[in-house]
Amino acid sequence: MNESEITIRDASWRDYLELCKPNVVGLMLVTSIIGMMLSVKEMVPILTLVFGNLGIALCAASAAVINHVVDRHVDDKMARTIGRPVADGRIKPFEAMIFSASMCLLGVLILYLYTNVLTIWLTLASLVGYAFVYTMFLKRATPQNIVIGGLAGAAPPLLGWTAVTGEIHHNALLLVLVIFAWTPPHFWALAVHRKDEYEKVGIPMLPVTHGERFTKINILLYTLLLLIVTTLPYLTGMFGLLYLIGEILLGLIFLYWAFVMLVNKDKDAGIKTFRYSITYLAILFVLMLVDHYLFLI
Repeated sequence: MNESEITIRDASWRDYLELCKPNVVGLMLVTSIIGMMLSVKEMVPILTLVFGNLGIALCAASAAVINHVVDRHVDDKMARTIGRPVADGRIKPFEAMIFSASMCLLGVLILYLYTNVLTIWLTLASLVGYAFVYTMFLKRATPQNIVIGGLAGAAPPLLGWTAVTGEIHHNALLLVLVIFAWTPPHFWALAVHRKDEYEKVGIPMLPVTHGERFTKINILLYTLLLLIVTTLPYLTGMFGLLYLIGEILLGLIFLYWAFVMLVNKDKDAGIKTFRYSITYLAILFVLMLVDHYLFLI
């Protein structure tokens, strides 16, 4: 095929949707919605539930678009991301940034109308932390990038909580701590699976800088830490026995996959652990919600 035959198709609405990382934002919304519901004994006001999460989602999507723009020269060299709209040239960086800014402004406006100033500031801090501090600096600066930068991704349940109550509660911070402890074993499992690609593009992920075995040991240790952290909401009286049994079972399965990775029994253990970790977090938060409402009955 000669150069004149190579064309780039026009961007579609699906390309703009892909810029927003809907799967990632969707998981964040699960934790945000549940954070709202856990913050009160009664039902969350419907306008706050709908528009509060819409505002949070728009700001999260705005940060995701910036991630696409900043990483476009990396994305076009990695198999997992090579077809992304900005990396592939279907959407120009300037167009993507206009799209990002528009979503951010709309998201902030919605949060202003239906939540409170505290939620706006925390949401913007989370956006800056992920889109700028993590994506532009930490990701390329240190192998501990995902540990330090993980705080931004752990914010959604706190945002949901403050959107309803207007205050930062210690129980909301426990939810943040759960996601913060979950993030390293979740993302490092993928990094082990994609080690060669990260090495090729010069991103200092832990398996690239310290080797796979060191990373797998860290995944195991962080999974053990996660088991401890997820028990804290039971010990503080936030949840009951149903939650305790469920979180232990979920955690033991996570621990099983961490051991499988460590002993190299399955060459695809990294991606399987990564996929389970997503299921783990979603089920864990649903379990919190079920326990919360059963405890109130």
